[in-house]
Amino acid sequence: MKLLSVNLGSARQVPYTSQPEGLTGIDKRPADGPVRVAAPGPKGTGASGLAGDAVCHLRHHGGDDQAVYAYAREDLDAWERELGRSLANGCFGENLTTDGLDVSGALIGERWRIGSEVVLEVTSGRIPCNTFQGHLGERGWVRRFTQKGATGAYLRVIEPGEIRAGDPVEIVHRPDHGVTAAMQFRAVTTERELLPRLLAAGEALHSETLAEAREYVTRHGA
Repeated sequence: MKLLSVNLGSARQVPYTSQPEGLTGIDKRPADGPVRVAAPGPKGTGASGLAGDAVCHLRHHGGDDQAVYAYAREDLDAWERELGRSLANGCFGENLTTDGLDVSGALIGERWRIGSEVVLEVTSGRIPCNTFQGHLGERGWVRRFTQKGATGAYLRVIEPGEIRAGDPVEIVHRPDHGVTAAMQFRAVTTERELLPRLLAAGEALHSETLAEAREYVTRHGA
């Protein structure tokens, strides 16, 4: 298991985002050298966990629970076959393009050591938005991505440091609750009856999902 690329985006204006200034950093490109990774701070003020990576719409993106976004090259390859077009590393807006790692099937709270310094923890899957759809230029993309459910994973930074393309990825902790990033994604999108099951992951969950699951149980029971 390894990193194929570490991808960074620059802010640019586009016509398809709801960000007030029309800016997005979704168009990410592989970095040439090492990249510093650290917790960016709370959502709403904290941006990306990667130095040099632009996060423009802080209401929806960035912050400690969404510090880093990873996507598997294997899933990009599957989309290439389905869409009939090439998809470069970083084109899904992912910071990390991985090889040999089941990213969407990663458990909430699962921890990855990348290289010799950095440890990241899985918090949630990625919910597609209109900016993602506009960036790819695929009609009905939000629905299509949701139906497929290969969401990738957001991660928080447990131990900061530097990473670079080619670094090995090692799973150093795997919880036993069975709640995956893909399950979390389905629970907050198409299968809300799964929300109570997410509570088994506890505080490792993205804080917004944890609050949503607790509210669902309060209203509807477990």
